[in-house]
Amino acid sequence: MIQWQTIPASRLSARQLYALLRLRCEVFIVEQNCVYQDIDGRDLDAETLHVLGWGGDELVSCARIMPQSQRVVIGRVIVAVTQRGAGVGQQLMARALAECGARWPGRPVYLSAQAHLQNFYQRLGFQPVTEVYDEDGIAHLGMQIEGGQANFAQVDYSQ
Repeated sequence: MIQWQTIPASRLSARQLYALLRLRCEVFIVEQNCVYQDIDGRDLDAETLHVLGWGGDELVSCARIMPQSQRVVIGRVIVAVTQRGAGVGQQLMARALAECGARWPGRPVYLSAQAHLQNFYQRLGFQPVTEVYDEDGIAHLGMQIEGGQANFAQVDYSQ
């Protein structure tokens, strides 16, 4: 059972911040063999939210939500290798999109998706808005969902 939290940047504890940076490093840098600057100064922005999924004392999933003037951006979406294939990614995105809808109703939600995850995001209602592009050696594409258009039919809320 995953325990979920949505925490504004200003309320992240040192333990929570360490856990999310560690998980992102484990997956984005080590597992995906992608050397890039993950710590970009945005994690602690005043309006940034973090959605955290805990399996006991271990952070197993997280995403970052950043409102902009015309849209909301979801980024740094991650599920630990031990949790993949169990619906945790759908739960994470459901919570992230629900936060976006509640806090910034009607605004489009954008994300830069790894291209191999395009179908996953399309099942949630996202549509491609860019061609595939290279970001740090990994194929990505911009995807967007119009405010209020999320498709949660595939999401199991019982978790």
